[in-house]
Formats: sequence, structure tokens, C-alpha cells
Amino acid sequence: MNAAIPSDAPARRPRPVLMIPLRRCGSHALRLRLNFNPAFYSPYPLHIVDFMPIVPLYGDLGDDRAYFRLVCDVIGLQAASMVKWPGIVFDPVEIFEVIRHEPRSVHRIVWELLLRASEARGASVAMDKSLDSVHYGDELMRLFPEMRFLNVVRDPRAQIASMNKAIIHDFDTLLNAQTWVAAHRAADALVARYPERVLTVRYEDFLHDQEATLRRICMFFGIEFLPQMLDVSRSQEARQISQMSSLWSSNCFAPIAANIDKYKHQLSADEIAVIETLTAGYMRRYGYELTTDAQAPVDTAALDAARRHSDAGRTDAWQTLEHANFRDFALRRHRAEYLATVRARMEQFAAAHAGQASTERYTLDELDPAFEVTD
Repeated sequence: MNAAIPSDAPARRPRPVLMIPLRRCGSHALRLRLNFNPAFYSPYPLHIVDFMPIVPLYGDLGDDRAYFRLVCDVIGLQAASMVKWPGIVFDPVEIFEVIRHEPRSVHRIVWELLLRASEARGASVAMDKSLDSVHYGDELMRLFPEMRFLNVVRDPRAQIASMNKAIIHDFDTLLNAQTWVAAHRAADALVARYPERVLTVRYEDFLHDQEATLRRICMFFGIEFLPQMLDVSRSQEARQISQMSSLWSSNCFAPIAANIDKYKHQLSADEIAVIETLTAGYMRRYGYELTTDAQAPVDTAALDAARRHSDAGRTDAWQTLEHANFRDFALRRHRAEYLATVRARMEQFAAAHAGQASTERYTLDELDPAFEVTD
């Protein structure tokens, strides 16, 4: 007979899941379908990777002032996100008080927000679709030993062709191929260290048989597969975001298997050769057939040219976006400007306190649990 659980036992928090390793892999298609199950929740991702270069400027997070400032700024980043998390507002004071005695990390702050949003919806599984956080997998496992990873693999030629057109990535095939390889190497490290924590699925298998792939994922997460997941046109969020950005325009429709080879019309033969040269080992591992000898030259001159090409492409892309979809442009600019403002402020703070290193850490008074802000 199982022992009864005491009525005052703490409620189990949602199981944390991170989708990895790289955007433009069909991640929204999976997220939106899984969200049909009320036991699962994955809001639009925070993409904390864009904030990571700023984190060292906060200094010693053991100092309450530094950590509270970071809590405030991460919540600000969530508020500046293109797609809002419905029905929830975060109080920096409350968040800080709840996690102040736990290991301190920007990732712990991010996950407190996500876990709270998931708890508010009654979900037992919370997934972060910030795929780039694959590079921080070990730290996440230290913070959340029960963390699981959904590793979504896509033909690198198709994925990089998609990345080339996305304002969130570089505008050059060589640079994006390098990013692809780095992300998959980070995923490999997680698979090697935590094999039972990682489920790998191919996006192409999802296209051919949505139900089979979704059932595998649901089993891995410990949630029920629901037939509603197969009709994404019924997703209100899918309809909403499909109108917000061309990057998500197809998310309210069933995937088209014929688009698997669309990259052949989007990439030149030389570009395909570059991708296959850098990703050949992964392509063979995951069953993608090479079409070249995978011997394209990749040297310093090629990289320098790629960076110039990408910089020019980025400038053109922002100008094009401003005229083609002003809402998308303004929302992305708002987030970018928020990040730039936080960086400038923290750089000024770091410069002003340079050479003032102290072994003492400042401690903020602990607030009464009933503390309430009033006018």
C-alpha cells in the first residue's frame, strides 16, 4: 500500500524540458501542437542567449543588489518579448525573494518565470523553446537535475536555407553552417552525458507522420497524446503568430512534405557543397543523403567574405522588414533596443565601479511573506 502524501507536502513543480539545438528546425510546429494538451505548456521563448553577453557586467551575483538588478532586467526582457505570455505579470520583488537562497544564475531566473507561468495554467510539463540554450545544458542540469531535452534534427541544407532568410540568424550560408555544427556539437555533449534525458526526433519524420512523432514526444514527456494536436488550424496562438511575422506564416497550416527539398531552389550548388562539407558526419548519422563530394574549401578568405556578405544582408533585411511588415519590425527593434539599453547601463555601472572590488557582499533585508506594494 502506498503511503499517503501529507496534506502540507509541497506541490511538485512542472517537469522542465528544453528543446534543442537550433532555431528554424520546425520547433514552433511541434510547440504549438503539444500546447493542445493542458498538462503541457510552452509559451513563446525568451531566447535568453541574446542576454548572455550582458550577464558578466552584473558582477558577483552573490551580492543581493547585483542579483536583484538581474531579476528586474530579465523580467523586463520577458515584457519586451514579441509575443506576450497571456494572463501573467511578474513582480521582481516576489521572484527575488523566492529564489534568493537557491543557486544563483540567470537561467534560474528564466526558469522561475517559465515554471510559474506553467503552474498558473495547471501544467505538469514546462518546455522552453529557447533552443540556443543548448550551450548551457550542463548548468541547466545542475540547476534542474530532472531536466529533459527534446533534440529536433532537420536536414542542415533545408534548415540553413531557412536560417539564411531569418533576421535572427546570419545572412550567409557558411556562417550559418558553422552555427549549425556548433549547436549540434553541444547537443552531442548532452546526449553523451545524459543519454536517458534526451529524445532525438527528425523533423522530416514529423512531416511524414505527425502522429507517430508526437506520440513519441508525449511518451517521453509523460503526457497524453491528444488527437487535437493533429489539427493546428484550431490553435489560436498559431493563427496569431502566423500574422505577426513571415518567419511564422506557415504555422497555422499542416506541414507540406513536398517542401523538404525546397532548399534545392534556394541554395546554389556551391552553398550546398559548403553545408555538406561542414555537416557530412551529421548528415550520414541522421540519414540525409549527400549530393556533393563534401570537399568545398573553407578558409580564412572565405570566412572574411562571408562576414561582409552577412553584414550587408542584415542591413538590407531590416530595411525590407520595415516596409514589408512594420509590426514585426517594430517589435523586434523594441526588443533589440531594450537589450542595447540594458547593456549600456550595465557597462556604465561596471566602468564606474572598476577597481572597487570588495570581498563583502551586500544583503537585502528579507521581506515578510505578506509584503504588499500599495500606493
